[in-house]
Amino acid sequence: MTELATMEFHPQPQAGEAKPWAFPAPERSALGNGLTVLRCHRPGQQVVAVEVLLDAPLDAEPAGLDGVATIMARAFSEGTDKHSAEEFAAELERCGATLDAHADHPGVRLSLEVPASRLAKGLGLIADALRAPAFADSEVERLVRNRLDEIPHELANPSRRAAKELSKELFPADSRMSRPRQGTEETVAGIDSKAVRAFYDRHVRPATATVVVVGDLTGVDLDALLGDTLGTWTGSTAQLRPVPPVIADDTGRVVIVDRPGAVQTQLLIGRTGPDRHDRVWPAQVLGTYCLGGTLTSRLDRVLREEKGYTYGVRAFTQVLRSAPDGTGAAMLAISGSVDTPNTGPALQDLWTVLRTLAAEGLTDAERDVAVQNLVGVAPLKYETAAAVASTLADQVEQHLPDDYQAELYRQLAATGTVEATAAVVNAFPVDRLVTVLVGDAAQIKAPVEALGIGEVTVVSAE
Repeated sequence: MTELATMEFHPQPQAGEAKPWAFPAPERSALGNGLTVLRCHRPGQQVVAVEVLLDAPLDAEPAGLDGVATIMARAFSEGTDKHSAEEFAAELERCGATLDAHADHPGVRLSLEVPASRLAKGLGLIADALRAPAFADSEVERLVRNRLDEIPHELANPSRRAAKELSKELFPADSRMSRPRQGTEETVAGIDSKAVRAFYDRHVRPATATVVVVGDLTGVDLDALLGDTLGTWTGSTAQLRPVPPVIADDTGRVVIVDRPGAVQTQLLIGRTGPDRHDRVWPAQVLGTYCLGGTLTSRLDRVLREEKGYTYGVRAFTQVLRSAPDGTGAAMLAISGSVDTPNTGPALQDLWTVLRTLAAEGLTDAERDVAVQNLVGVAPLKYETAAAVASTLADQVEQHLPDDYQAELYRQLAATGTVEATAAVVNAFPVDRLVTVLVGDAAQIKAPVEALGIGEVTVVSAE
């Protein structure tokens, strides 16, 4: 009889001891041309992330030219005094770099990622783009055509259409926040290279800009590199633009954007609330996460798991514009989609969740899960240099101290269930929510009116 060989198992690996972690604090300095510099050495991060923030907010766009900031941002990579648009793209590719740019309410941001070994070349290219952009007529015309082509697709997207309508409802017509960030067909069509150049000349200068550099800077003389690249960018001195107050009307009401025959209804329910300078922000983040931040949140548990109305509903906070004096604001919103016949029941259950939350509060278990998900996974969230650079840039854009993110995690961990409950109930009062529904008005109007959550208005999807 053959004797069976015995197997020898290796011992099962055990988890190591958790290392202390905190969001990295940057070093701050300035170049001779007035450009503010934030740097953060991240050993092992061989792809360096560079963010450049320009004080060119959307409310600075000339009347009738909404979208010029977006066209300018895109045109930065379409040629300089040294390279044509094709040559500039080829130079970026040669050094393994990517360059993106976008415009939002606080300003314009350029984002560069480049291997540490090609950092000098990458910084040189972004410096050329800022110092001497070509803004060639043909390139700006092409960017305008591309943007005009995008707009109908955005209007056809239910979530984008809902966001457009919510902004229009919440903010006064004379506020830039009431209109699409990247402009409308009418305003974009009027943009040309002369308008782009004028906006650049008026608002883009090193004295009011900030550069954030994050990555493995071992052996890199960053001061010298910056001096030879972004340090050659010149411009007049100027003060940062004052931040206008955010004014919004959150009177409870419902707007239906009519899409006849739609099989789903897109929901977007929102109002404005405190920004990150407010003491309530950590508790508001925690409470909002418990309400609708993940698959185990209250909204998903009821609308998705119990009722099967939706694939998912999310509650979130998004800073619109931030100011230390309390005049900034964040969007507080609930978003998702449900099948058309169940639009009324889904909204009724959603309001029931909000009312139950106000009456009974969050549980300690919900609070603990939220803290673990928000704080416990933070080291994974910031594994890349780009994630760290983006958050540091957010802090600059929102006029926050350099240690803000690290302090936020400490505050989240220390926030109790009672505080989180009070914050989320105040964030989503059942009688102060603007509800936008993109769907078939003929099917959903009567059931929604029966809920009594506010006056119902129907508008065309066009």
